[in-house]
Amino acid sequence: MKSILFCRVSSKEQEETGYSLDAQEKLLSEYSEKKGFKTVKVFKVSESASGKMVRKLFMEMFSYANKNKISIICCEKIDRLTRNLKDASLVQDWIEEYKDEDREVHFLKESFILNTNTKAHENLVWDMKVAIARFYTNNLSEEVKKGQKEKISQGWLPTRPPLGYVTIGEKGHKTHIIDGGKGSFILEMFELYSSGNYSLSALSDVMYEKGLRNSAGKKVGRSRMHVLLTDPFYYGMIRWNNKVSQGKQKAIVNEDLFITVQNKISRKTKSPLYRKHLPVFKSKIACGECGGTIAWENQKGNWYGHCNHYKECEQTEWWRQEKTEEFLSPLFNDVAPKTKKVLSILEKAIKESHSNESEHHESTQKELNSQIEKSQHRIEAIYEDKIDGKITSDFYEKKFTEYTKDKENALKALQKLDEDNTKYYEAGYAIHELASKASEIYNSPKATTKDKRLLLSKIFSNLLIKDQEIKPEYTLAFEFLKEWTPVVNETFEPVNNGSTEGYKSTFYTSHPTVLPVLDKFRTVNWKKIKSELQFSGILDMFPSLALQN
Repeated sequence: MKSILFCRVSSKEQEETGYSLDAQEKLLSEYSEKKGFKTVKVFKVSESASGKMVRKLFMEMFSYANKNKISIICCEKIDRLTRNLKDASLVQDWIEEYKDEDREVHFLKESFILNTNTKAHENLVWDMKVAIARFYTNNLSEEVKKGQKEKISQGWLPTRPPLGYVTIGEKGHKTHIIDGGKGSFILEMFELYSSGNYSLSALSDVMYEKGLRNSAGKKVGRSRMHVLLTDPFYYGMIRWNNKVSQGKQKAIVNEDLFITVQNKISRKTKSPLYRKHLPVFKSKIACGECGGTIAWENQKGNWYGHCNHYKECEQTEWWRQEKTEEFLSPLFNDVAPKTKKVLSILEKAIKESHSNESEHHESTQKELNSQIEKSQHRIEAIYEDKIDGKITSDFYEKKFTEYTKDKENALKALQKLDEDNTKYYEAGYAIHELASKASEIYNSPKATTKDKRLLLSKIFSNLLIKDQEIKPEYTLAFEFLKEWTPVVNETFEPVNNGSTEGYKSTFYTSHPTVLPVLDKFRTVNWKKIKSELQFSGILDMFPSLALQN
């Protein structure tokens, strides 16, 4: 008689303690040979198989048995074959489907054979064993969920982390750290997409060329790229069962960059697909009348932009790319320090402003530490009151949640304060440096279309065109520069006196012209500006142009 062997393990621990698939197969093969059965097929279910995969294999086994007229299935124990009433019913139906074939299921360890001649008391044993197996599965599910909940409460993801992280530690004490080889790619992936210059497909191609690979060593596809870019794990959070909580893993990206990417990835206007001949202003300019995105077409080697009139619009002009670029020069100049001397003056202003900010930082830090200590004392006090029976459990839970939240908010604010303190000077000087080089970058013969598009994304949040004029909407950083730079340029512009070159005024932070703008300078959200720029200097941003300092 022909037989089928069914092997199954539920966990790695079972494999390590002698219940491996190979061990089961050997045991079942010896039993089948001893009984005079001819083994024609072995079905195996590993510990990593999902419920759907198990059910699929289960049905394949019965289908194979029916097709090849196999009447014997050998299995180690009942809970290896079935762990719920539905599967048990399938086994019973298979046995009773063709009673003349003498179908049987042999369970070695329990010395039990299920067939059409099984006695009533033996069927009772079968039902009880199935019920026990079902209880085992349900209980295991509860324990797993309980363990997952505890892991999350400790600030760790109870499963494999996303690309860019690796798991370390022993069982029960596993944590996640940044994969040094891939973490930098993940950061670059977020930065590139935040520029608005890449579609998911284009980003997938670019990151593959740069060296990013998935765990299998292959290209990260478009759909997977979308999953990665929307995973809050990368900025220090954990999403589990549609709930987001604070994690303890080190963030690869900051929250502002993550939010910027979410806004880009969910917007209706698609990021431009990669093309060999991509126009500079693709998806960069909108119609000033109807708000639609300007479309660009190549006519005899030249790019022309026009409104597609998806909405009611009277603009019929076509704009040549070179003519559009002429409008950019004055926009660059509006935010650019006129000379290196003015740039050095700005740097001095930033340093002095940062010195004042440091005093504010220290006082704020002291206040936040006081709040944290105060919340901790309150938590300890209500716990003592609960132990002494002075307050009810419900009141304790209410106040515990309240004080814990106050403490967490203060800790989060303290962490943000520390981050902002180091970014204040860096971001301030970086935007002035970029503004001073913007025109040079754009007009450089070495500048590629990619370089130009990247520059535009850092300076302008949007460009509107109407009646042969371009109206700019600057990013947060350059909106500030539009107000700040002209004041400094005018106040400290060079004065030619024939023989020497000087400046109209000597710089000092209390200068009546500069003081109002400098006050605003101190209140700017530099962390957000730093996130918008995502670079420490223009030489890092445009290395191929070899710009001079």
